[in-house]
Amino acid sequence: MAGVSDGGVEHLKRGMRMPDIALPTTAGREVSFAGLRGMTILYCYPWTGRPGLPNPPDWDNIPGAHGSTPQAEGFRDLHAGFCQVDAAVFGLSTQSTAYQHELVERLALPFEIVSDEHFALQRALALPVFTTGGVTYLKRLTLAVKDGRIERVYYPIASPAAHSREVCAWLGMIDRSDLRKGGRV
Repeated sequence: MAGVSDGGVEHLKRGMRMPDIALPTTAGREVSFAGLRGMTILYCYPWTGRPGLPNPPDWDNIPGAHGSTPQAEGFRDLHAGFCQVDAAVFGLSTQSTAYQHELVERLALPFEIVSDEHFALQRALALPVFTTGGVTYLKRLTLAVKDGRIERVYYPIASPAAHSREVCAWLGMIDRSDLRKGGRV
């Protein structure tokens, strides 16, 4: 999953319209990425564990499976910079909104996490997945969406912890980011 592309997103082209699918968020509302105006950064991740609980079977052997928490922290730490350039940030996984609330609270995320628990967006866009332990997970990717259309696709994502900086650089906002105390670019 990380490193060399497996071709899993070649069909996602610049200018492609996002499907009009309303999905629940951790803010208690629904969002359709087709209807959002301006720039939206939608980072998709496979799963977030909880401290003290085991990972899914064979998680350590799946390239690119690890890194969801550092990825979320990266977007959190650079969130003020995304706001300065009017780019909304959302995370998305197939975990339930109830499950995702723990992550939002534990990491103090200033943005919404979206649940595609029923794989509606995944199916509509044919987003790449993998299966372990009988459960299917999204592969890690990011969509930059402008006015409801795909502007850029990041896949694969080799370094989840550094990925937010890569997106920042593309948006041209790296020097304007209001980093948290002690943060570095």
